[in-house]
Amino acid sequence: MSPLPNLFSEGRIGKLTVRNRIVMPPMATNLANEDGSVSQKLIDYYVARAKGGVGLIILENVQVSYPQGKNVACQLRLDDDKYTAGFFELAEAVHNYGAKIFMQIHHAGRQTTPGITEGIQPVAPSPVPCGFLKVQPRELTLEEIEDIIQRFVNTAVRAKTAGFDGIELHGAHGYLIGQFMSPRTNKRVDQYGGSLERRMRFPLEIIRRIKEAVGDDYPISFRFSADEFIEGGNTLEEGKQIAKMLEEAGVHVLHVSSGIYESMPTILETSRFEQGWRLYLAETIKKIVNIPVITVGVIRDPEFAEEIIASGKADFVAIGRGLIADPEWPRKAKEGRFDEVRKCISCNVGCIGGHVFYNRRLRCSINPCVGHEALYSEIKQSPEKKKVVVVGGGPAGMQAAIVAAKKGHSVVLLEKEQKLGGQLELAAIPPGKSKINWFNEWLKGELARAGVEVKTGVEADAEYVAALNPDLVILATGSEPIKPNIKGVSPENAHVFQAWDVLRGKMDCKEGDQVVVVGGGLVGCETAHYLAEKGAKVTILEMLPEVASDMEPITRFDMMQILGKLGVKMKTNVIVTEITENGVVYMYKNGQQGFEPAQKVVISVGQSPVGKKLKDALEQKGIEVRVVGDAAKVGKIIDAVASGFQAGWQL
Repeated sequence: MSPLPNLFSEGRIGKLTVRNRIVMPPMATNLANEDGSVSQKLIDYYVARAKGGVGLIILENVQVSYPQGKNVACQLRLDDDKYTAGFFELAEAVHNYGAKIFMQIHHAGRQTTPGITEGIQPVAPSPVPCGFLKVQPRELTLEEIEDIIQRFVNTAVRAKTAGFDGIELHGAHGYLIGQFMSPRTNKRVDQYGGSLERRMRFPLEIIRRIKEAVGDDYPISFRFSADEFIEGGNTLEEGKQIAKMLEEAGVHVLHVSSGIYESMPTILETSRFEQGWRLYLAETIKKIVNIPVITVGVIRDPEFAEEIIASGKADFVAIGRGLIADPEWPRKAKEGRFDEVRKCISCNVGCIGGHVFYNRRLRCSINPCVGHEALYSEIKQSPEKKKVVVVGGGPAGMQAAIVAAKKGHSVVLLEKEQKLGGQLELAAIPPGKSKINWFNEWLKGELARAGVEVKTGVEADAEYVAALNPDLVILATGSEPIKPNIKGVSPENAHVFQAWDVLRGKMDCKEGDQVVVVGGGLVGCETAHYLAEKGAKVTILEMLPEVASDMEPITRFDMMQILGKLGVKMKTNVIVTEITENGVVYMYKNGQQGFEPAQKVVISVGQSPVGKKLKDALEQKGIEVRVVGDAAKVGKIIDAVASGFQAGWQL
């Protein structure tokens, strides 16, 4: 019997039975073919999650109107019968592993760009531009509205023909259906605008006509933002009314979400959001309807998901990015292997924010197999067993050691510090970043489960490593902060610190201290946030035109709002020329000089690789060396993990 009996009880949606209460919500992947048809990579991706034990998969958004309704580069489409066969294969493959599958059908409306819609101006209920994308839409005519309604119906019919168990209408997150529903985006004065009842005419007409076409019993899910978290948008009070109207219209399940693009972090949360923070929305809706409710929002722990179902706050839990990070989440949860669940850290770097929004295929910072499910579905034993020494216990080194050991090699990992983690330890310190510790702990657990011999507190020079008689050395020695050639950056100036030292607690910071952070990249901004939370008056000086240009867009959007609320000042396009006892001298690109007073100065201008000397010394001894992570090229967690995985995989 599962230790989570409620989570793994059967669920019902209309007359459909689902094997458990775990739902994979729709998330764009760009894994479709460029023409919008189903690709083998896409099938492999969803099959991995079906095999992992999820109850219901709701397929990523499928456009009903190409290219006008498109919102990502390689978005699925089912606006023509010729695409049906590919969806049939996908549904069949998922069914083979016991999961049910719905198709989310969608039109982007104003939340897209001409670059995505192949030059066509986006359309909307009213010509209200999206504040996130800064694109001016065109108002739909009544004839166009009628055409789009029929396109939703046609796509629903094709979904049923393709063998899908149901459909979901995407009325959330500020896309076209949601735009009609919201007073912020719907300023029409005809039958489709005005009161909530008139704003709901568009979705309710779609539902009515779909039910006429596919029958009352064919399951319909409706995803909506119960609170748009934006001035002038729908609040939870309207959300409750919407839920009742949808139930009366014959919808079989409500998928309760939140936000629009202009409140983006409430759709795709950054790491600072607490687990289950949105649960109250679904709980509120659940109390007023008699149909099932799906809740979503940073649900990471299986035991937390169990409590949601046991308490009756929702009927199903949506595990989104958590199933990207670990397709086996449901199986591990069912078997009580909670420590083995690789929990999403909410970084958004490899998935929607960092990849899909930039027209790249879906990836994951902590799961290097994403998008390559068929290739990496099984780690097979190597025919030739080797003695492998990994130098460095950060994410790249640990990942390399894990994969090498799973391939049957004898692996020793050496770490100079007394504990493993490397820069993961530092990265978890700024406010809201503690989820990174989840990944660090998972890596440590995997090392033990894979049988890697770990030695900490070891300063691994060439002689020490050579004495272990390795067949191969994987060098994962990381990076170190750059010390810029700026006058005043010297050991004699005790008020000048590296950002890493600040995060390690080596700088005393009192409320009201004036602090200048030199360098406004990811590390500089997170350090500024850390100091501002302590009450410091912080100014960031950045040489580029924008602060935080190396952050993925959702995290950057969130960070800019946070720094603004904390009163952090930012000056861009400036070059720091000198650090004095009283502050920082800088120069604008036009030659004008400036001065920022400071009691303490923090340097955050990047990192440089470490380990070339050890690499050269080992190679002089005839030992094969492979360099991974920051030791090869400074990057992010996603880069370190991917390079470590590849080094282990190729053995």
